[in-house]
Amino acid sequence: MITSQLTQSNTQPTITWEKLPDDYILPDDPVDNIFQPLLAAALRESLELAGFLQESILIATNFGICATVEGKIVVKAPDWVYVSSVKAIPQGNIRRSYTPHEEGKVPSLVLEFISETEGGEYSINPHYPYGKWYFYEQILKVPVYGIFHPKTGDLDLYRLESGKYVKQPSTENNRYPIEELGLFLGVWQGKKAENTSYWLRWWDESNNLLLWGTELLEQERSRTEQERSRAEQAEVTLERLAEKLRELGINPEL
Repeated sequence: MITSQLTQSNTQPTITWEKLPDDYILPDDPVDNIFQPLLAAALRESLELAGFLQESILIATNFGICATVEGKIVVKAPDWVYVSSVKAIPQGNIRRSYTPHEEGKVPSLVLEFISETEGGEYSINPHYPYGKWYFYEQILKVPVYGIFHPKTGDLDLYRLESGKYVKQPSTENNRYPIEELGLFLGVWQGKKAENTSYWLRWWDESNNLLLWGTELLEQERSRTEQERSRAEQAEVTLERLAEKLRELGINPEL
């Protein structure tokens, strides 16, 4: 068990970092809409296909991140969370939740997706059960917090500076550097899984888009088609050359 202090104006609540009891009943609230899981899965998919994932990394969706404040268990389930290093769990066990410090590092990045009705993503409520913004900023101290509006394609990204979230400016390409991953995060509009919408996507430092599986497959098909076309063109060229040699009385077979 690890204990730390949360400094506020007149109080210093005690935060205890300990795993949830095995019999603790986690909330099982349904996601707001069917698009949110697709959005979260797409973020992970491109990272995995590009080789950015390791066994020590935790990426989760709608997954309980825990802390105990003044003896009360607080659990928030961000729409997408990235933790760079977590302790391994015994083989065959399933990770039900995650407690920073006790089970690994603090999440490097937390993302929330806004649905038709906001779910406290901007809430700074400093009292139990605490607003999400307050929880990520003051209790967990997550370095980067992003709030995405899929309907409009707006992405607000905040970085923890001197204990407070400060809104970050985007690059010329409307992307945000995520130093913790060595990548850029931005908004892309297009179609995936029969859904034409705004998506969050990754770009590397060379401005290359990290592709989804279907895009990699299409890229490979295009490459194969180009190679086939070149081979067919080369065959036609050789045949024309052979015909020209025959016209000159030269046997191209010799």
